[in-house]
Amino acid sequence: MARIAGIDLPNKPVEIAITYIHGIGRSSAKIICDKAGVKLGSRMNDLTEHEINEIRKIIENDFVVEGRLRGLVQMNIKRLMDIGCYRGLRHRKSLPVRGQRTKTNARTRKGKKKTVAGKKKK
Repeated sequence: MARIAGIDLPNKPVEIAITYIHGIGRSSAKIICDKAGVKLGSRMNDLTEHEINEIRKIIENDFVVEGRLRGLVQMNIKRLMDIGCYRGLRHRKSLPVRGQRTKTNARTRKGKKKTVAGKKKK
């Protein structure tokens, strides 16, 4: 089992296995395989130590992944909240940021329903 960027990669085709690293998708995985000279159909267990090291070097030099990427995203969100822009306010209130409706949906972002008492009748 190959270990790249602190992640144990499963024995799957290389372009699929690399996507287990946070920050690398299918298109990035294909680019990495092309640069490293690895066939797309080959499986992780079939790679030589040299090929794995080549993939590791490319990922470390050309991509921001795992902990650094998560840190950058959190810093960007914090920056938005500090400057007080609309997106920052939406993050601060734990509401959807990208214009989705909140009257009926957005339960993932808002959390469990909080019932509010209705008006009393006379």
